[in-house]
Amino acid sequence: MSARVHSLAAVDPSARLADDVVVGAFAVVGAEVEIGAGTEIGAGAQVHGPTRIGRDNHIHPHACVGTDPQDLKYRGERASLEIGDRNQIREFTTIHRGTGHGGGVTRIGDDNLLMVYSHVAHDCQVGSRTIFANNATLAGHCEVHDDATVGAFSAIQPFGRIGRHAYVGGYTRLLNDALPFVKTSGLRPVVLGVNRIGMQRKGFDEARVRAVSAAMRILLRSGLNTGQAIERIAAEMPDNEDIAYLVEFVRSARRGVIRSRPGGRGSEDDVAAD
Repeated sequence: MSARVHSLAAVDPSARLADDVVVGAFAVVGAEVEIGAGTEIGAGAQVHGPTRIGRDNHIHPHACVGTDPQDLKYRGERASLEIGDRNQIREFTTIHRGTGHGGGVTRIGDDNLLMVYSHVAHDCQVGSRTIFANNATLAGHCEVHDDATVGAFSAIQPFGRIGRHAYVGGYTRLLNDALPFVKTSGLRPVVLGVNRIGMQRKGFDEARVRAVSAAMRILLRSGLNTGQAIERIAAEMPDNEDIAYLVEFVRSARRGVIRSRPGGRGSEDDVAAD
């Protein structure tokens, strides 16, 4: 079955549309765009290249994907966007291509949900199975790792990172990296505890959750500075993949990680609850 392109859509002759692609009325598919089988481009949506989109994605009406970056240093150099499979990109979402000085490519993995008006800026690297709530905003060069959730109206500054299985609450302003496996929230962000429910929904058994909780107690409640806490965690839990990822995430932070707790005390779901 060939692609189904509405008579009122505009598709550049150089675009490559796989079988079963659907392009709605008034949609625009520009030059150097490649779209995988089963992907639907909604009415009024725009996809510009160089952009490669995988299979079974749904780009909803009026989303804008693959346009030039909002970066004053951009001078029209060749830069691209890569999107994986089975992503839901909702109405009025914007995703920009990379820049020459920032690596040249923006990437989004598989099975992500980007809700209405969310924004992924140039050179960002987004993993798989993430959720961006309405108006969640990434500045340039950010990283969002697998299975993270970014709350509505949250903003992440350039080069910021959000770890795996993190939950970032709505209206959060991230000036430092958000730790994996925990809930971080606020205009002056604090850690509200381990993201137990989120991890359980992703298949963590109780032993994995307890190991993460034990590591977080050391990192957040031991009174050690960040470097000392991470060295202790690495020494006490040397063979745990989740802990190894946590240790590397903290060690590689450019601007540090958010460790503050509300009022210096934990919430009812505090990491000490185990």
